Order: sequence, then C-alpha cells, then structure tokens
Amino acid sequence: MHGWPLVALGDLLTPSIDRHPVEAGKLYPNIGIYGFGRGVFEKPPIDGGSFAADSLYRLRAGQFVYSRLKAFEGAYGLVPEFGDGAFVTNEFPAFDIASERVLPQFLLWYFRRPGTWEQLAKHSAGVGARRERLHPRSLLAEVVALPSLPEQARLVAGLDALATRLAEVGQLRREIQNDAQALLHSVFHRLIQGAEYRPLAEVAPIVRRPVELDLDTTYEEIGIRSFHRGVFFKCLSLGSDISHKSMFRMVPGDLVFSNIMAWEGAVAVVRPEDEGRIGVHRFITCVPKAEIADAHFLWFYFQTGEGFEKIVAASPATIARNRTLSMKKLEAIHVPVPAYKEQQEFSALQTKVAAIRRVHADNQPELDVLLPAVLDKAFKGEL
Repeated sequence: MHGWPLVALGDLLTPSIDRHPVEAGKLYPNIGIYGFGRGVFEKPPIDGGSFAADSLYRLRAGQFVYSRLKAFEGAYGLVPEFGDGAFVTNEFPAFDIASERVLPQFLLWYFRRPGTWEQLAKHSAGVGARRERLHPRSLLAEVVALPSLPEQARLVAGLDALATRLAEVGQLRREIQNDAQALLHSVFHRLIQGAEYRPLAEVAPIVRRPVELDLDTTYEEIGIRSFHRGVFFKCLSLGSDISHKSMFRMVPGDLVFSNIMAWEGAVAVVRPEDEGRIGVHRFITCVPKAEIADAHFLWFYFQTGEGFEKIVAASPATIARNRTLSMKKLEAIHVPVPAYKEQQEFSALQTKVAAIRRVHADNQPELDVLLPAVLDKAFKGEL
C-alpha cells in the first residue's frame, strides 16, 4: 500500500449524538440510506404524534451516517445539504469527520467498496443477515490504510471522473434505447393509419399441436415472461414427470399467449432456438397466415395500449390474478393488417432495435464490475 499508515476509523470519526425528545403534533424531516453505496435520500417526515420512540437524533450536512441494520449491504453515506437538520432514529448513527486528516469524499469512496461492507459485516451482531446490526464501536475499531491528503485528493478526482463517465455511458444508453423505442412506435402508428382491421382468427388462427408424451423421453419446456420480455427455456422434464399435464409443441414463429398471464404481458413469439420444445396447455399458439400477417408485427401491436386493452378485455375475471384469456375472445380480437411487406419491414426494424439492446446487455456486466475493480486497486495503493 505504498507505506500508507494504518489508522482506526475512531481517529477519523467522532460520534454525533444530537438527541431531541419527540413532540406530538410535530413533523420531523427524515432521510434514509440506500444500500450498495448509493447514498442518502429524502423520506417522508416523521409524525411525532404516531412515532413510538421518545427521541430522535438530528443530523448535519457533511456528517457520515450509516444504517446499523443495512450496513452489511453498503448502507453508508454522507449527509447532503437537503439532509441538514433531518432527524433519524438511533438505527442511523452519525459522525463528525476529522477533515484535517481525511477528505469526506475519500471516506465516502472507501465505504462504496463491497470489500469494506464484507469486512465490517464480520463484526455485526444478531441472528440472520436481515437482523444483524453493526454497532458504532465495531465501526470505529476498523483500521484503514490512510494516504496523505494530496494523495486522497488525487484518488478522489480519478474515482469521481470514472463514476461520471460511467453515468454518462448509462445515460447515453438509456437515451439510445428510448429513442429506438419511440421510433418503433412512430413507424408502427404510421403503418396502421387507415389499415384494415381483421379478427385474429382470420390472420393468425389458433393452432394446437398435442404432444403424445413418452414416459422415458426428456423434453425441453419453454416459459413466457410477463411484460413482453419474450420466451425462455424453462427446464428439462422427463415424460413420466409431466405425463399428468397436457403438453403442446411450440414452433418458431408462433405467436404465443399465456392464458393466465396474458393480461400482464405474457405474450411472445417463439424463437428459432425453441424448435422442438413444448409448452403446457395454458400456452395458446396462433400461427400467422403466409403473406398476410407477421408474428412480430402482431406481437408489437399487443404491446401498444390499444392492443393490450383488447387482451385485458378478453381475459375476464373478478380479480386480476384470476384473469384467464378466452380462446374464443382472443380469436375475435380485431388487429390491424397493413400490407404484408410493410409488416416485414417493421419486423426487420424491431430486429435491429433488439440487436442494440443485446449489445448493451452483453457488455453491461463488464461495466458493472469496472468501478468496484478500480476501487479495490485504489484502496490497495495500486493506482
């Protein structure tokens, strides 16, 4: 660590106990602390008339504060300006920082390290992770390697710059994906302007393909995610284990609905990699007619407000969780049917947008580990 001296946190942090009796009829501004090193946030004020404890503790901007109960998952932070004068319970110990020895931002970065949380979690007391609490004396007994103030400033500047760049990358990605989705909706609504609407039964009728299960054969099952997140490989099942179920063959290009979760967006298109897979009887497969309807075009329609409302209307129930999509009502839903070539061009555009999302998803894990990796190097004196 380049000879950095070891210093107990108790030499850098002084407990601040600004206790105030709770008064009935008074509102106390309140803050909370996010886990995973994400800092402090505003909470609704505490009503003194309904608060059980007899005391609260006032915070000041710039103090270090943490959650005893959530310390194991990184609930540490600095009190921001909006938290000046806020009140917390004794579950949130606060400390004044010896800024002549440690920069508050250096301390904040130290407590954004997963390694720091893990180390301090060893000193937590309680039974079960959700009940373990980190006592202030255990926190203050922790020893840290402390560089000089100029070196702290250099490290903070570098870490701040990296965090800013990563935030910019995240924002740019969100903007790209939002713009792409907006483009899809714009193009889609242009295509359906003036288009003929026809019953789904005419353009993509229900087709059921019962599977005669062999007890000794292993089958690949699919599932359908809610919120239009597509089909996924669910599990391998031995025929003898699912012989009590009615199973049906799924074919790539099928437009498939979960009859119990379609109202929650469990609608998808069966993928090429799902060839040969099966699904339970609750999965209703519709097969678009050649040169008339495109599965991905129809899928997008059911993601729009207009299409989704028709799915909900075709899924009657007294309560949401009992909604079941009626096959008869499903086939009666009228869907827009513009020229088939236009549908295909729109589906090609969907494919391009999906490719952007995949690229982002594929390299997101690398971005997620970048900052923690750099933090470890920084506090080992390797930067």
